[in-house]
Amino acid sequence: MHPGKRVLVTGGAGFLGSHLCEKLLDAGAQVLCVDNFYTGAAENIEHLGSRPRFKFLRHDVCLPLHVEVDEIYNLACPASPIHYQRDPVQTTKTSVLGAINMLGLAKRRGARILQASTSEVYGDPTVHPQPENYWGNVNPIGPRSCYDEGKRCAETLFFDYQRQHDLEIKVARIFNTYGPRMQPNDGRVVSNFIIQALAGDSISIFGDGAQTRSFCYVDDLVDGLIRLMASPKAFTGPVNLGNPEEFSMLELAKAVLAETGSMSRLEFFPLPVDDPRQRRPDIALAGTLGWQPRTALTEGLQRTVAYFRELQDEGQRARRAPVPVS
Repeated sequence: MHPGKRVLVTGGAGFLGSHLCEKLLDAGAQVLCVDNFYTGAAENIEHLGSRPRFKFLRHDVCLPLHVEVDEIYNLACPASPIHYQRDPVQTTKTSVLGAINMLGLAKRRGARILQASTSEVYGDPTVHPQPENYWGNVNPIGPRSCYDEGKRCAETLFFDYQRQHDLEIKVARIFNTYGPRMQPNDGRVVSNFIIQALAGDSISIFGDGAQTRSFCYVDDLVDGLIRLMASPKAFTGPVNLGNPEEFSMLELAKAVLAETGSMSRLEFFPLPVDDPRQRRPDIALAGTLGWQPRTALTEGLQRTVAYFRELQDEGQRARRAPVPVS
């Protein structure tokens, strides 16, 4: 990262985007954060507003954008099932039209561009762990397809722009990531379990709890994105970014209960349609960039639980505050 480089982060007010903006500013970049607040939150970037090299633009990536930048991180898209299934047509548009518009901007400006793709391109995998040369097992017409296929199409567009226009592209396939600034209502398993445990509610387990995921702490993931962007031109990806340590949902629930000290019980529900049975990245390719996750689940959960405890305390103080009388 060269100090003063002009960097655009779409979806910059989201969970991942806000952490990325912060790290880029720390590295000396000029950061333009773009978000339409569909799932992002102003609170995520509020602490960045006073920094002189930070600018925010409210904009929907489904519409063209004309700005002068050197690098583009395209993170704009709802990333949790609750949010991307709320308006599936818009989710597909954000992935496909957003990619087209950001690729067009990169082509006009001669900018390097990184696509935040997802492990969901592997679907319910029949190969385990998942290497980048695995083409996946995806339902193209199911309730999750707006996200899965939207991201797959975005990858296609990136590589076609690279072949047709010699555009400098990078594609990261992001596996489950967690940490502070996750939305309490986003439906992701880590935030769900923590919110339920802190409230003393039952922990919702779907299926028998034997299905597995691999959880990467947000700081590690952001470091991987920045390393990928800085890699040689020929290193396009796609490259898996995630933690290869695998946990079942039952193991995660027990870890959350231990960290929160909660006495919540486990409650079992039917497994959602097309929910993958297992998910774990092969990160050998990412290792060639000198990258590997360093934050253990226990450490990451400690920081994440502390964040949600603070949110809970702030909510309680707000409810107890006297109402001004006019």
